[in-house]
Amino acid sequence: MKNPEATYIRRTPTSKKLWQKAQQHIPGGITANVKHYNPYPIFMKKAKGSKLYDVDDNEYIDYCLCYGPLILGHGHPTVTKAIKKQLDQKGTTTYGTPNEIETKMAKKIKQHVPCAKMIRFTNSGLEATLHAIRTARAHTKKPKIAKFEGHYHGAYDQVTISITPPLSQAGPNQAPIPVSNSAGLPRHILENTVVLPFNDLPNTEKLIKKHKNQLAAIIVEPVARGFIAPDIDFLKGLRTLTEENQIVLIFDEIMTGFRLGLGGAQKHFGVTPDMVALGKIIGGGLPAGAFAGKPEIMKVTSPLGSKHPYDHLFHSGTFSGCPIVLAAGLATIEELEKPRTYNHINWIAEEVKKCMNDVFDDYNIAAQAIGLGSMFQCLFTSQKRIRNYRDTAKADAQRRVNFDLELINNGVYVRPHKPFHTSLVHTKADLDKTFEAIKEATKTVAK
Repeated sequence: MKNPEATYIRRTPTSKKLWQKAQQHIPGGITANVKHYNPYPIFMKKAKGSKLYDVDDNEYIDYCLCYGPLILGHGHPTVTKAIKKQLDQKGTTTYGTPNEIETKMAKKIKQHVPCAKMIRFTNSGLEATLHAIRTARAHTKKPKIAKFEGHYHGAYDQVTISITPPLSQAGPNQAPIPVSNSAGLPRHILENTVVLPFNDLPNTEKLIKKHKNQLAAIIVEPVARGFIAPDIDFLKGLRTLTEENQIVLIFDEIMTGFRLGLGGAQKHFGVTPDMVALGKIIGGGLPAGAFAGKPEIMKVTSPLGSKHPYDHLFHSGTFSGCPIVLAAGLATIEELEKPRTYNHINWIAEEVKKCMNDVFDDYNIAAQAIGLGSMFQCLFTSQKRIRNYRDTAKADAQRRVNFDLELINNGVYVRPHKPFHTSLVHTKADLDKTFEAIKEATKTVAK
């Protein structure tokens, strides 16, 4: 019987050597834990369009796309031209001062994203959610926040909770227990974070009403992890509950922003939050983020009119609004504004999902590909409808890893166990090769 891991090791010996060498200087041999998977991660040396090339000269059709932001593919000429133009005409990578492109980008985001009336830029999605939460606290003067079980908002204390909790420790479905997802979290962080059950409005309402006097904000991925769709009544009900109880509703659209259309999930579902956190795509493949919202909330970040230096919220960052980053982001948005762009990106995703689901049926395998727009996930589970984290946690994780390793062995790259993303530059030829890889991978896991 074919062993996906053994084939993987045979195809990528240089990656293994480089990973072992990296461990002498970098803990774990990787600079972000998400980049690690067993038996070891592949080291890439170049990329172009829809393709990645590793240090052993293997070519891959890329469906990771740096976990989503490369919606135009690698090295899109419009983006690279904008970066070069910024460098050639302006003479520097960054100023450390205000610059006009910040206002241009803010106006562009405001044009498309319903709740984004005032905007501040950050260097990452993590910073965007962190400052959105802090802004909500400063506005409401309340100490606690609530997040949903299984949702990811970055790797800082307040939200590194109940992202992937073991079900044996997670508590009852209707009232999840806060579970630390990292060493080093103080107890008071858990005590000041309420964990809510996604797509369960009655029990979410009970928990909100129980803590309403202390809840500054509720932060939610409107499409959980980029592929679990919300019940529209749940999302609308959450909006109503937060309004009734004077709680700031924050949409974390770092995954969905510009992938579910230029207006993100809030435009897609017709539900407007008080604040939004953006990242990924707004940097055009460079590090970027933003938090935005209603003027009366965002004004707490302004130093104007404060009687004391610390009366306003402190938000800073030397590279926030970096012109070369925003130039890449603007170029990306302008490409996405062109007619039928999203039609192609979403069509590629639908074709890959359909192929997976058809092949799984052919081999009588309990598995499914689900998602919205150009983001989707593959789960090896017999459960028909996936509504929350606990549904995904019951899927066969090892079978999924074997499936992913065999896709990689057949020239299709996805970071094992993570969602798939499609781009403007994926082609019909890419689809044909992807279909063959899916068939081979499914045949292997079926055995």
